[in-house]
Amino acid sequence: MNIAAEEIIGAFRHVNHPAVGKDIVELNMVSDVYVNGLNIELTLTFAKAQDPMKNTIVKACEKALRIYVHPDIEPHILVKNLRPVNEPPKKQNQYAKNIIAVASGKGGVGKSTVAVNLAVALAKMGYSVGLLDADIYGPSMLKMLGVENMKPTVKNSEGHDMIVPVERYGVRMLSIGFFVSPGDALIWRGPMATNAIKQLIHQGDWDKPDYLLIDLPPGTGDVHLTIVQEVPVTGAVIVSTPQEVALADAVKGINMFRNDKVNVPILGLVENMAWFTPEELPDKRYYIFGNGGCKALAAREGIRLLGQIPIVQGICEGGDNGQPIITNENSITGKAFMELAQNLTEELPIR
Repeated sequence: MNIAAEEIIGAFRHVNHPAVGKDIVELNMVSDVYVNGLNIELTLTFAKAQDPMKNTIVKACEKALRIYVHPDIEPHILVKNLRPVNEPPKKQNQYAKNIIAVASGKGGVGKSTVAVNLAVALAKMGYSVGLLDADIYGPSMLKMLGVENMKPTVKNSEGHDMIVPVERYGVRMLSIGFFVSPGDALIWRGPMATNAIKQLIHQGDWDKPDYLLIDLPPGTGDVHLTIVQEVPVTGAVIVSTPQEVALADAVKGINMFRNDKVNVPILGLVENMAWFTPEELPDKRYYIFGNGGCKALAAREGIRLLGQIPIVQGICEGGDNGQPIITNENSITGKAFMELAQNLTEELPIR
């Protein structure tokens, strides 16, 4: 059976790009059409590196070929990208003076709580601070900072669309949570998650702060590698609780950053939930997760114990109410976070 290339092109005139409102032939997206019986090979070229309509358009092309050309046609469609996603060119240190990755070997150790309070503490010390919520599958910072009803805006800068972070407590923050419904689960494969992170990094209007803190997902994976490949990370802060099961995973996090392919300095270890102190009994300490685990690990790994954060009821209440505990810097935990921020600023020149 002979099928003319013109028939293929004619079928594609029935396929519109939903975001543009024109058919893919008019948009010059179709090229390299090759016909061999019922086997069709062609190339679709998209203007964006990550066009959200890509899969929809590919399926529409396959359907159009079977409707308008032949029901048994076998299309093989190669997808190409005309140019990368609309972002400014990457430059060394264009994002911030210091980029700090906040990581943990496992979930549930309070990494995001530490990142939020550390960011606000640095702002209280007079530094300009950015905060990127890169915990793509469990973004929680909107609630912790009380910005659930706020939305980033977009501005044009030198021909590029830039996302303007929301600002709260002196911290400029972006999160994938701004762009998804609160109750929706993000069922994304690794490449889709990492592309979302890239967009928040490169198209974020960070205004080159003194510190850009990046709250990473727990564990080790695609997002971690993407971050260190995309931006010059100054150093990493590892968060753990004192219990042995958490410390074992913290070691994995340390080793990940020390890996030759990553090679990011470890600035120090933060022991969260170091002890329980009732706020009405500030002199009492109950070591419910063990005593001194992070201090011993820091000594073994040759890194600094940057801080020990006690667990008090106010941390939970502050996180739920959008008012981080550091906003009361005279509280037990507020003082601990201020000390953590001070130690971090001291450690950077050493590293």
